Amino acid sequence: MTKILIEDLYLIFGKHREKALKQSREGKSKAEVLSSTGCTVAVNKANLSIEEGEIFVIMGLSGSGKSTLLRCINRLIEPTAGKILVNDLDITRSTDKELLNIRRKEFAMVFQHFGLLPHRTVLSNVAFGLEIQGLPKEDREQKARETISLVGLDGYEDMKVSELSGGMQQRVGLARGLANEPEVLLMDEAFSALDPLIRNQMQDELLLLQEKMKKTIVFITHDLDEAIKLGDRIAIMKDGEIVQVGTSEDILTAPADDYVESFVEKVERGRIITAASVMFEKPTVARLKKDGPEVVIRKMREAGLKTLPVIRTNRTFIGFVHLEDVLQAKKQGAKSIEEVVNTEVHSVYPDTTIEDMLPLLTETELPIPVVNEENFLLGLVSQTSIIVEMTGKDDKEIKEIIQNAIDL
Repeated sequence: MTKILIEDLYLIFGKHREKALKQSREGKSKAEVLSSTGCTVAVNKANLSIEEGEIFVIMGLSGSGKSTLLRCINRLIEPTAGKILVNDLDITRSTDKELLNIRRKEFAMVFQHFGLLPHRTVLSNVAFGLEIQGLPKEDREQKARETISLVGLDGYEDMKVSELSGGMQQRVGLARGLANEPEVLLMDEAFSALDPLIRNQMQDELLLLQEKMKKTIVFITHDLDEAIKLGDRIAIMKDGEIVQVGTSEDILTAPADDYVESFVEKVERGRIITAASVMFEKPTVARLKKDGPEVVIRKMREAGLKTLPVIRTNRTFIGFVHLEDVLQAKKQGAKSIEEVVNTEVHSVYPDTTIEDMLPLLTETELPIPVVNEENFLLGLVSQTSIIVEMTGKDDKEIKEIIQNAIDL
């Protein structure tokens, strides 16, 4: 279900916004519009669909428009044109009173620099939003205590936030955001001010919390590693435009342009790329009950292979057969390949990463079968594909390296 839908959204700063809007719609660049009108196009024809319960990451360099777009989502900044639908309601048309109610019930924000009240206690900070809503003290403090426990701050309720470390302060900020049970959590560079170790811990905490909460989270970052770790999907922005939207694997395997490619070139692909994206689908197979040695040999000859995966009639994977074993079985008059099937074979699921498949390369020279939970064969991953993804070298270079090693 779509939680937030953004359609043709523009945000323009300057005196001649209508003229600038017209030029932007005509396809002129941000620089051209600035030169012609003196206006800055902060968000340029943004279109996004954010699904309920997902962590959607918006990333880009400073000035790309990512934080500005986030503030448009709850109308902290008024967009120049376009629609923002939350639960199918276009909030760009909401009155101030309606918008206030939507912000209180639908949204909560967690900021980079915490935005806490240093003179207040942890409990008072977490309960602050509920206090504004007019909730009785006993009720709001009870709810605040529950949320404090959720983020792992039990025992710190009465401490001043100024006495806490940066990581603990960010936990307070997260608890305050969650206390009024928002449907959407907006997080603007929420972990950027933290030390790397604490930042990593907070990322882990957020993922654990999300398993319990299933909130819709819009997370802003300039760090691709953070985006990959947290995001179910990622949108990359440049000069106010959204240049690509997809899963981390989509972006790593098929960057939309040179700008996106420059982001992903230093990412450790082995941690992201999965078996599903590199497997050869619909491989030639041997069917256990239907294909005898003669048929299997013919299939191997036509495919130019010396091994074939073996499946049952329902496509359940069993193992592999080797040409020399099938030839021997035929010579002995066998009518079935059942006796020569090697069943001691490791298989992987489609979401298994290249990095996790690496240890299998030391155990076998066979391709790695990819199966689903019912053990149906989905495809095969060649050893060459794994090495290519880990080294960044192409198939030809890998074959040359292997041949040189053999020659030595």
